[in-house]
Amino acid sequence: MQTFENIKQALFNLDHYNLKVLAASSVGIGGLLCYLALRRKRKTIPFGDGWWRVGEKPPSEDTTIHSFVVETSEEMIRDLYQRIDQTRYTDSLEDCRFHYGFNSDYLRKVVSYWRNEFDWEKQVKVLNKYPHFKTNIEGLDVHFIHVKPIQRAGQRVLPLLMVHGWPGSFFEFYRILPMLTNTEEDVVFEVICPSIPGYGYSEAPHVKGFNTMDAARVFHKLMERLNFSEYYLQGGDWGGLYHLQHGSDEARVSLKISQVVTYTIHTLASITAPFPHRASFYRLSPGSPEIRCVRGLHLNMIAAQARGLVTVLSLLIGRYLPFLVGFTREDVHRIYPYMQKNVYELLRESGYLHIQATKPDTAGCGLNDSPVGLAAYILEKFSTWTDFKNRDLKDGGLERKFSLDDLLTNVMIYWTTGSIIPSMRFYKENMGTNFQKRVDNITKIYVPVGLAAFPHELMHCPKTWAYSRFPDIRSYTYMARGGHFAAFEEPELLAKDVMQFVKKVEKKRLK
Repeated sequence: MQTFENIKQALFNLDHYNLKVLAASSVGIGGLLCYLALRRKRKTIPFGDGWWRVGEKPPSEDTTIHSFVVETSEEMIRDLYQRIDQTRYTDSLEDCRFHYGFNSDYLRKVVSYWRNEFDWEKQVKVLNKYPHFKTNIEGLDVHFIHVKPIQRAGQRVLPLLMVHGWPGSFFEFYRILPMLTNTEEDVVFEVICPSIPGYGYSEAPHVKGFNTMDAARVFHKLMERLNFSEYYLQGGDWGGLYHLQHGSDEARVSLKISQVVTYTIHTLASITAPFPHRASFYRLSPGSPEIRCVRGLHLNMIAAQARGLVTVLSLLIGRYLPFLVGFTREDVHRIYPYMQKNVYELLRESGYLHIQATKPDTAGCGLNDSPVGLAAYILEKFSTWTDFKNRDLKDGGLERKFSLDDLLTNVMIYWTTGSIIPSMRFYKENMGTNFQKRVDNITKIYVPVGLAAFPHELMHCPKTWAYSRFPDIRSYTYMARGGHFAAFEEPELLAKDVMQFVKKVEKKRLK
């Protein structure tokens, strides 16, 4: 306030000539800044196209959407049991709990349940609870579930695209779907959950190069094929990265699957971002009148971080004077001690990423041949990524948040489709080049964004850092509990946060 008064007094003391000089200088500087802003070269990402089969692309594409039903057979189950019965176990070290990976003693218990009590035929019926479809896009049969809402009088139906990550699947969303498609609110969602090509029931690419930008384009084509001109996006992990590329105003097609974040951690989940019309796939400035395809992006894994000196200063000052760098007390609690939580912990948890980003086929051979090996590899992530403290437990805390039926159903989706290797290849396709400098990784996302910061996510991103990537943050929520698999762990919390975000966006749109 005193500074303002001093400036005011100084202006009053200027004579008429100096006031004119000051005014002219202000106009000149303002004009120069505007010129430089307009002159700045806009980054562009071509919409592009793809063909992921061997051979030339045909002149026309079959756009038919077919119903699909998950099936099983006695032969499939017999083969599974035979392989389980031939498993060779290794004894766990004394008191190792989950610090060496999946504890062998507890693994035997899980496998015993799988072999003797788990009912795959029953779970297939659960999977078929919602309508499944396939359609061919860029040479690949893309699988998705399409859940239409129970619409009450006065409710508006809004389309919502939700994308899973690794080692999850579309099944992660089964618990949250009723909370989004059957609500008492003034809006209700029509939800589309695709399987990333190479995951589950979506066909895997047959040639090299399919990355998150290609996935974003494929999913946008899917939404076009379903006649959605506008839609909301939600994701975390790869799902988040896909959405980031979808929602970038600087590159609407940029779909980065949020599974690879600073310090080499598994992020994707997040896959949300708007595409402009294909004829003009370029960066639109904030406030552009061009119609956006993506109305809003909601992420439960935040792939953003301030860079350079800003980060260093924030980390040095933030622990002691958090208000000076925009941190809250909750940010301080989640970030510090920084090296322990953001470097050492992530190094412990990122070994899989280095393997999958370099030699996925080598490690994948064993996983594709052994159901028990596959289960250990996948379920260990559902333990540790739910809460790092689960490493201190003999059972990894797996059954605290999940049932064995749900966990093994997700494993069976990978096992019965033989999709573990193509799902792992997705890492190599995205990190085979300089991922940090890829255009989809450095563009800003100008669509309305809602961020749900779960306390046990692999990394915490303060709101002040998130603005470096998302200028239009409409909501930022410190979630009360939960980790990486938000929709699977805490469906009610996530559904409420998605709803409050969408209502904020829609309220502003209607003004």
